[in-house]
Amino acid sequence: MEKIIDVFSDICELMQLDDIDAGTYSPLTLAYIGDAVYEVVIRTKVVNMANMQVNKLHKKSSSLVKAQTQAKIIRLLEDELDENEMSVFKRGRNAKSFTKAKNASVTDYRMATGFEALVGYLYLAHKSDRMLQLIKMGLDRMENENAI
Repeated sequence: MEKIIDVFSDICELMQLDDIDAGTYSPLTLAYIGDAVYEVVIRTKVVNMANMQVNKLHKKSSSLVKAQTQAKIIRLLEDELDENEMSVFKRGRNAKSFTKAKNASVTDYRMATGFEALVGYLYLAHKSDRMLQLIKMGLDRMENENAI
């Protein structure tokens, strides 16, 4: 039997938090939590690769969490998303944000916001296994294209 990963449930239980309906949150709120969750996943992956100087860890992590990389990942994953996941991504992509990434185009920034919204939604919807599957698939596809 496959192990089901649900980090959010564990946190809610341990911190005695109420369960929430991820579908009721704004796309920018989903992107807010999705950004943090994605960064933890990436930092975990990078730290697992090797015990190295912190500045090298930061450089590798930064290259994987920047808007251009997230935009590339979601472009590689679009054909894998179900109807609901695509809807969440599009809501995030089309959300009116009042900020812009320092070193990203508007298009990449919006795509990255949609990706982060999807990650946040899957996390809050108790679908961490699907979230991790998509992140891994996206990173693997980038690696296969020699894009990272």
